[in-house]
Amino acid sequence: MIKVWDYLKEYKLLREEILSAVDDVFKNGTLIFGPKLDEFEEKFAAYHECKFGIGVGNCTDAITIALKAFDIGHGDEVITTSNTAVPTVTAIVNTGASVKFVDINKYSLIDVEKIENFINKKTKAIVPVHLYGQMCDMDQIMKISSKYNLKVIEDCAQSHGATYKNRKAGSIGDVGCYSFYPTKIFGAYGDGGFLSTNNEELYDRMKRIRFLGMEKKKMSSGHWNGKYYAIEHGTNSRLDEVHAAILLKKLPYLDEWIDRRRKIAERYNSELKDFAIDLPLEHPDNKHAYYIYVVAHPERDRIMASLSKKDIHLNISYPWPIHVMDAYKHFVCSTCNCLPKTEDRAKDIFSLPMYPTLSDDEQEIVIKELKKLI
Repeated sequence: MIKVWDYLKEYKLLREEILSAVDDVFKNGTLIFGPKLDEFEEKFAAYHECKFGIGVGNCTDAITIALKAFDIGHGDEVITTSNTAVPTVTAIVNTGASVKFVDINKYSLIDVEKIENFINKKTKAIVPVHLYGQMCDMDQIMKISSKYNLKVIEDCAQSHGATYKNRKAGSIGDVGCYSFYPTKIFGAYGDGGFLSTNNEELYDRMKRIRFLGMEKKKMSSGHWNGKYYAIEHGTNSRLDEVHAAILLKKLPYLDEWIDRRRKIAERYNSELKDFAIDLPLEHPDNKHAYYIYVVAHPERDRIMASLSKKDIHLNISYPWPIHVMDAYKHFVCSTCNCLPKTEDRAKDIFSLPMYPTLSDDEQEIVIKELKKLI
């Protein structure tokens, strides 16, 4: 069987390191907010060229916390793309804010030329989604944000290690938000998320919000009692010591894994370029990290069904744009076709197997069988 994603071979390679890291945590006796989290927050933030980092429960929480730290909520609007995973929009709606969806460009990313059409006095932030491992046009987004005094919260759930003009994902906007869901470029063996920033005041507030809005407070006697006091309404979202320790062990491999993903993508590009299938485009300003390798063909369903019979299993990211889903369709006009490229793209895209431990032989089988069908 060839899966579209598989972590088991990676685990076999790192098993001793991972189990040793977990054992160290259990022997240390600190399971929440301990030294492993402190170390990981510092190192992962530094890897993405940021001064400060905060581990949280998942990327959905990360985006919500970032928005709340800017006091974005009811009556406000946030601009993003409908060509994304549901959590991007869930996070925005969690604050009480409304969503404005912008159509995509040929790279399947938010079309920066159309963003200004959706800005009004209620607009407070832009959430660019660095989709599939490729970053958005951040120079243009930052120009727009400066012009209209908007906050920029980068959704980096799918773009660990990706770069735009040699700058890492999450280092350009006000905040970067990451996911450590197991399938991601840099995943845990459970769930997790992260916030990065270069703004110390913002860091302090996001750190407080992630822990129930609490800070240590002195008793009336002037002595510390080791307890926390709620300064503001927050949430309960933490990256535990076990997963921080696991991610610390995996971090030194991240660049190597991204290079391997790019080599797999290069082979797909070379082998399939002369066939009737749309291949992913990489913007010249970007270093694509290839979280997934997304292609398009009008007979997608036939191809996927045929390959499944060969025990080659693919995926669709995403079969439905967010704005057509029942939960969120009220955010767009029901009578106008305002996101035509997003809707057209969803009809024929699918993903080929992409992960660092995909062997050359496995990729050869995928390519050989796919060529027979296109």
